[in-house]
Amino acid sequence: MINFEQIQNDISELPEEAQTLVIDFIESLKKQYSLAEKQEVQSTSSIDNESNTLDILKESGLIGCISAESDLSINYKSVLKEGLDTKYDNR
Repeated sequence: MINFEQIQNDISELPEEAQTLVIDFIESLKKQYSLAEKQEVQSTSSIDNESNTLDILKESGLIGCISAESDLSINYKSVLKEGLDTKYDNR
């Protein structure tokens, strides 16, 4: 069984910087496991609804959020270079 009092005592004996790292680690774990639970629920519901990937992406708002050339996935490096050259022309 986990002895929370011992853990609390151990953490209180650490330097403040180490205590901050422990708190950050705990927050990271909480987010990770919270996301895992949400994904599990979403995957179960998407199986039930038989949504396809396109429907899920449309619901997320990612599809159609920008406009670009249809071949951007092929020539993205040249488009990025042109954009940066235009933006930072004076350097």
